Amino acid sequence: MKVKNKLFSWAVLFLVGIAMTFGGGTTEAKKEGGPSFKLLVGMVVTENDPMFKGAMELKKNVEARTGGKIQIEVYPSSQLGDTKDMQEQVKAGANIAVITDAARLAESVPAIGILGAPYIVDNFEQGRKLVTSPLFKGWTDELAVKHGYRVLSFNWYQGARHFLTNKPIRTPEDLKGLRIRTPGATVWQETIRAMGASPTALAWAEVYPGIQQKVIDGAEAQFPAVVGARLYEVIKFITKTGHFQLITPLVCSETWFKKLPKEYQDILFEEALKAGDFASKLTIDGLSENERFMKSQGVTISEVDIAPFKKACDTVYDKIQGYRALKQQVEQVLAN
Repeated sequence: MKVKNKLFSWAVLFLVGIAMTFGGGTTEAKKEGGPSFKLLVGMVVTENDPMFKGAMELKKNVEARTGGKIQIEVYPSSQLGDTKDMQEQVKAGANIAVITDAARLAESVPAIGILGAPYIVDNFEQGRKLVTSPLFKGWTDELAVKHGYRVLSFNWYQGARHFLTNKPIRTPEDLKGLRIRTPGATVWQETIRAMGASPTALAWAEVYPGIQQKVIDGAEAQFPAVVGARLYEVIKFITKTGHFQLITPLVCSETWFKKLPKEYQDILFEEALKAGDFASKLTIDGLSENERFMKSQGVTISEVDIAPFKKACDTVYDKIQGYRALKQQVEQVLAN
């Protein structure tokens, strides 16, 4: 395993080197009107996912508005690595952008992880209000200045996350003893633990075989990703707890971003916000069809009383330092 991990680390470093050498824009020969730049946009979801379609919308509009001076290539299905790997490449200064999540970015700026906390917002509209607020902008500016992550937009909605299992779940007590895959970020792990399950961190690409081979007993995820990864083939039940509203950012390297002319920076900001809204609408419009399709594949999808799950999750806000106060700040933003 150590040899495998070492080899993968070398592969990641090789990709970073290639990207920084050939994609940064400063080493390319100047074309008419100035230098050209290339941005590789990576994600773990498939080409059928709204996030991929949103990224393709970003590509189309940015290339049109810059006259092709910013070229965007989109890589779905973990082609550039898992989310963690891509985020490390971004931090290293590569010309890569990744659709990541608040919980992972919280490892750098803890406050930003509140967006990944359980039941912090009820829907995309509330989430979008929060991520476009002055409060949130202060956190994303800190990410750029102190940690090298430039958030282009934070409005890529992937849906509510629910439990995927092979036994029915009606209350938190039914989760006890189950090994449930969730990303390794602290707030996600603590949330799954608070509801009674044992959180297990696996790469998204490993979830299907993990369930199939009983390495894990289930997972929690949003409908578009479940359909894209064909997890309906290895699970029998989906319990609609909606414990996380997955509102995610598109993040690139601040080192790379600062090389762009101000005009191009503004275009990226504007088009990333538009593309995030485009992808989010696709997500919302497709949820009913996702559900219908998975039911047609034999999956039982159940509505449950989420009050006991909310109550169980409330302890998370006291387990992570500062989260109770942050929750109150979020509530103030949403109330205005």
